[in-house]
Amino acid sequence: MLTYVLRRMLQLIPVLLVVSIALFVLLRMLPGDPTTAILGQEATEAQRAVLRGELGLDQPLWQQYTDWIAGIFRGDLGQSWLTREPVGTAIADRLPVTAELGLISLLLATLIGIPAGILAAVRSRRATDSTISGTAMVLLSVPHFYLATLLVLVFAVTLRWLPASGFVAFTEDPMGNLEYLVLPAITVGSTIVAVAMRQTRGSLLATLGEDYIRTAEATGLTRRRIVLVHALRNALAPVATVVALQVGALMSATVITETIFALPGMGTLIVNAIFSRDMPIVQGAVLVVVAFVLAVNLLTDLVYAWLDPRIAY
Repeated sequence: MLTYVLRRMLQLIPVLLVVSIALFVLLRMLPGDPTTAILGQEATEAQRAVLRGELGLDQPLWQQYTDWIAGIFRGDLGQSWLTREPVGTAIADRLPVTAELGLISLLLATLIGIPAGILAAVRSRRATDSTISGTAMVLLSVPHFYLATLLVLVFAVTLRWLPASGFVAFTEDPMGNLEYLVLPAITVGSTIVAVAMRQTRGSLLATLGEDYIRTAEATGLTRRRIVLVHALRNALAPVATVVALQVGALMSATVITETIFALPGMGTLIVNAIFSRDMPIVQGAVLVVVAFVLAVNLLTDLVYAWLDPRIAY
């Protein structure tokens, strides 16, 4: 197992390099001059030339890229062009907010999506199954920005149960922190809950049709024991795969959601950096997100071995 983990971690290095090259090139292809965004339209050409020299923009692209990558290997993600704050510090300040939002969204998928999928499979072709499947289809169809606006309108504006926007740290006010994150977590987690529902239902139905399940029924085991002990564990492996693949979609959803709810997370950081043409912030933040998604995929592969003892690495 340790050899497999080390080999997979080494394989992540070329993937991150390819992503970094694509990210660097695409950002440099954006129209406009970053010095104009920083100094404003009224800056003189001499002032812009001085700033280009300070930021290293007067160097060839390959030199800019190699300097950036060399800094990453030294643990330095660069410095913000706008605030001159270290990129690592900016990310470290914003990452806990996004991580907490993502964790709550995944908990929703686990605590709501999987049990609902089990119930739909057990009551297949009944009213319960139709209701759960229909709910999953609606959640998959509703865009995040529309759902966020609807939740704010109902629970914040009309009922006044929850705040519409803002954030407070968990260490300062635990209950206030959860109140601010309820609506964003529902918005981000809605798609993952729906995917978990559908995948759990389909995977469990397929597992319940296996020969060993019919053998277990013939031995007189209760339906609940067959489903929860013998069938569910094998059915969860495909669910883990699909949920892990949704982590990337979750991170992209936080960009819209954090902007709508004014959360000081990674999504808001990336959006503000794009508008201000603060390329080091965008490069560092996106690279950290990609590394996190790759790490989650690796962790999912390790979970397979726990869910299914037949799998060995």
